[in-house]
Amino acid sequence: MQDLVRYHRNRLSYDTQAILDNPRDPKRLMFLQEIADKEANHFLSKFYKRYRTLTSDEVVDKFLGKDADSLRHLTILFFAWFRQTNEEDLGKWLKHHTGKAVDPKTLTRLYKGYSNPDLTISDYGFLLRRHPLEVWTAGTLRKHPKMSWNKLFEKSETPRQVTASWLFKTRNQSAQNRRLRIRFEKDAFARMTPYWKRLGFPFYTLVPSFSTAIGSSCDRPAALAELVGIVANNGMKRPSVTLEKMKIAEGSPYHTVMEFTPHPGDRIMDEAVAKALQRTLASVVERGTAQRLYGAFHTPDGKVITVGGKTGSGDNRLKRFNRYGGVIQSKAINRTATFVFFIGDRYFGVITAFVPGAQAENYEFTSALPVSILRLLSPLINERIAQQHPNINQNQEVRILPMDEFDALFGGNQEV
Repeated sequence: MQDLVRYHRNRLSYDTQAILDNPRDPKRLMFLQEIADKEANHFLSKFYKRYRTLTSDEVVDKFLGKDADSLRHLTILFFAWFRQTNEEDLGKWLKHHTGKAVDPKTLTRLYKGYSNPDLTISDYGFLLRRHPLEVWTAGTLRKHPKMSWNKLFEKSETPRQVTASWLFKTRNQSAQNRRLRIRFEKDAFARMTPYWKRLGFPFYTLVPSFSTAIGSSCDRPAALAELVGIVANNGMKRPSVTLEKMKIAEGSPYHTVMEFTPHPGDRIMDEAVAKALQRTLASVVERGTAQRLYGAFHTPDGKVITVGGKTGSGDNRLKRFNRYGGVIQSKAINRTATFVFFIGDRYFGVITAFVPGAQAENYEFTSALPVSILRLLSPLINERIAQQHPNINQNQEVRILPMDEFDALFGGNQEV
């Protein structure tokens, strides 16, 4: 996947390496501004949903959480929200939220410690260990609880600029480059998606994520079957056909026959690539995770038919971790096991085992399950293969015809 991303990244409309190497590149500044705006929009939306339905006191309690009775945290929050104030105002604020008056010495110390007018919303966010835009959003909605999202976003221009100012400083070039690389990867994935869609990928977008990189791209069995069909057909995409012939009003003046017209197919993949993939998929059966299928399919004279495929399984869970990386909670979402395969040059498909929800906790199967199911089906499939070769004797060499040779031989007659 990394090689694919690099391939498409190097073919974007801009020079990614020049942007990374040159801090003064105009496109670098433009991209960083877009990134900062997008990040700010994400956090503002998140914090707006969190506080928009709360009363003034509920906003404070939710924001501070377990520190709601802390004089230090209440003081920092007070000065983050109210700038032109005095010591008396601070005393009233603390008494309101703690339920008791603060002694004069403590009040003076808190006032002098956090009333610095040079502190910005970012500084107060740092002191409170919260995102600066959360500090600003909570304070704004405390004063104007019915403010609409559009109005809030309009008023947020200055705090958004202050919050993002650190990103544009020269000393933070490594943080800039990290964000730029993420942006380049997203553009590469967007460029890659149309190529994947030609191969059967069923969604409009391809998410740049670790899940996609390891193959968990939320694909559908039908799309996987379409892809392995293209590989089995040496890179040609042939139309799916359910109905080959239909007769209407037979024996009457309105007798009509509608019959499927064979389509030669479209070249989707280079033939050399398809054949290389066939060999790779065949190795999975010959000496890999689907080895139990080796030799399961053969012609009537005993010649083994090449089988290829790819296994995949997932124990999909929602996990929570502590600060040391230990798992503190694990909840089963579902369990899947899939085998996508081709048998010779005429059969291909997908077998998937799937258990949804909490029931997945009771199952421990792997991709060996769908492989075993296909093995159990092999006698029936071998019978079907034998029907296609009725005149084969034991001394006759057998070769399964590619689809184009088959069509040429029989004139595209599907009934043959």
